[in-house]
Amino acid sequence: MQDQNSDVRSVRERTRELFARFAGVRERHEKTPDALDREYDSLRNELVIAHLNLVRFLALKFSNRGEPLDDLVQVGTVGLLKAIDRFERDRGVEFTTYATPTVVGEIKRYFRDKGWAVKVPRRLQELNLSVNRAIEKMTVALGRSPTVAELAKAVDASEEEILEAQELGQAYNLLSLDTELGGDSDKNGQTLADYIGKADPNLQLLEDRTNLERAFEVLSKRERFILFLRFYESVSQTEIARRLNVSQMHVSRLQQKALEKLRGALAE
Repeated sequence: MQDQNSDVRSVRERTRELFARFAGVRERHEKTPDALDREYDSLRNELVIAHLNLVRFLALKFSNRGEPLDDLVQVGTVGLLKAIDRFERDRGVEFTTYATPTVVGEIKRYFRDKGWAVKVPRRLQELNLSVNRAIEKMTVALGRSPTVAELAKAVDASEEEILEAQELGQAYNLLSLDTELGGDSDKNGQTLADYIGKADPNLQLLEDRTNLERAFEVLSKRERFILFLRFYESVSQTEIARRLNVSQMHVSRLQQKALEKLRGALAE
């Protein structure tokens, strides 16, 4: 336990040291943002690498929502970069404490954006969320659903904007058939498609069946009869020979000839 606490202190001290160096470099970079600054890029990348485990830890909390973990880590890293660029050492808090809500906020914003079935301006997305919150609070307070005018006053927007935000809200969160359902404990998540339908295995064979029926037209009646008994009814060559009153060897030759005809027809 003592060694673990020592490691934590060492990491924090290393982070403070990096930010102490980064503060001056960042100030210089902000004055000439278009100029190549290898020291700025190097220190910024070092801070990112040092906190990727934090991003991954936070992304794991959202990994049961149907999005690949790598994508969530990538989105969370965007939030980490924003936190690095905005962090000030004199805030009196550890960087991880400051960065956590920024990373989580970026991941949540990603899910909100993914939930819209059509491209909706961010302003209207945020207004829609504000309107929904206001409806919940005002319904409890008033004992009824609030009017458009009351909502407009509550969220400081026009009545037209309220109506537009509510209308566009209907485009939010349409479920894909590939959406995973189930709780956190599910090892093998089931999708929505598993509940509302299933694949028809015969559909995949439709083209093969059509081609085979066309190819069968090149065969004689006897050849069709032999292949039908042999491959559809699983009748032995000996039994087929008995039914046709020919030798088993003759049936074998007829079968081989029929198969060669089919291969030729299917290859065309």
